Amino acid sequence: MSKNKNRQWLLATRPAGMVKETDFAYRESSIPALQNGEFLVRNLYISFEPAMRGWMRDLPGYIAPVQIGEVMRAPGVGQVVESRHPIFNPGDFVHGSFGWQDYMATSGSDIMMPVRKISPGLSLTIPLSVLGLNGLTAYFGLLDVGRPQAGETVVVSGAAGATGSVAGQIAKIKECRVIGIAGGSEKCRWLTREAGFDAAIDYKSEQVQERLAKLCLSGINIFYDNVGGEILDAALAHIALKARVVLCGAISRYNEETPSPGPKNYLNILIQRARMEGFIVLDYAPRFDAALKELTGWVTAGKIKFKEDIQEGFENIPKTFLRLFDGKNFGKQLLKIADPPL
Repeated sequence: MSKNKNRQWLLATRPAGMVKETDFAYRESSIPALQNGEFLVRNLYISFEPAMRGWMRDLPGYIAPVQIGEVMRAPGVGQVVESRHPIFNPGDFVHGSFGWQDYMATSGSDIMMPVRKISPGLSLTIPLSVLGLNGLTAYFGLLDVGRPQAGETVVVSGAAGATGSVAGQIAKIKECRVIGIAGGSEKCRWLTREAGFDAAIDYKSEQVQERLAKLCLSGINIFYDNVGGEILDAALAHIALKARVVLCGAISRYNEETPSPGPKNYLNILIQRARMEGFIVLDYAPRFDAALKELTGWVTAGKIKFKEDIQEGFENIPKTFLRLFDGKNFGKQLLKIADPPL
């Protein structure tokens, strides 16, 4: 706790259109004092999620928006450095919602993301990626909403991202044929050579709808969508009878100043008697432990591969967040801000 300083990044303005670095403000404050039942966490790694763009809007949603002047909300991994709590002790590595700051005093009972200890032997970053909310989102979105059956064709947009890549690999575990849509030849090569996808479409250099027509001759049984917009519309043109469209995210639309029109191929949902369903992973919180046990088994067995894109430097927090929206990140976007102090 050198210099008794807590660096923070606050939400300064609500973004109009594309989020900018100037939408955030830097501040230094005192390290918080502990109350009975609390412990102090030194933040080490910060996780970045596309959903954070939605938290910046002053609109009702599944969680309250971040208010102007508040520390920007974000998942993180840290180490307990002081404690007045019966369970969390100095030296424990933990993950939870710690925000864009160096230190956080907490009781550990955050409604959105209760603080959990990291099991010995795990890497410090894995609870923020494949064994965190991204892996859980892929798990419940594909298995509970998509309900895959062996032999079906599954298409995943944003397939090289932290959620899409895991969703596609779970579909392979369930004996499906899997096609990923991603941006750039490097990402597409990783999907087919490392992650085991059957094919990949580079939306930056290929016509997505044409490629889907060639690759999905019997239609798409499950479309796991992280992108929305034109790619969602292209997939809807090729859905099979009784298809399931899993609405996980719409990163192509998060920075729009005015909402885009709905998909032109919407009527195909009716014609094919398909189902389009959105979900929020927090709704599945009572089942997180069971899901993490199964995910851990798949990762340990080498059935799920994952990538982490780790930047460094507290001063780079806003810049790293923006990487999500220009496609610079390859895998889970993380930022290291400190080494363990104890």
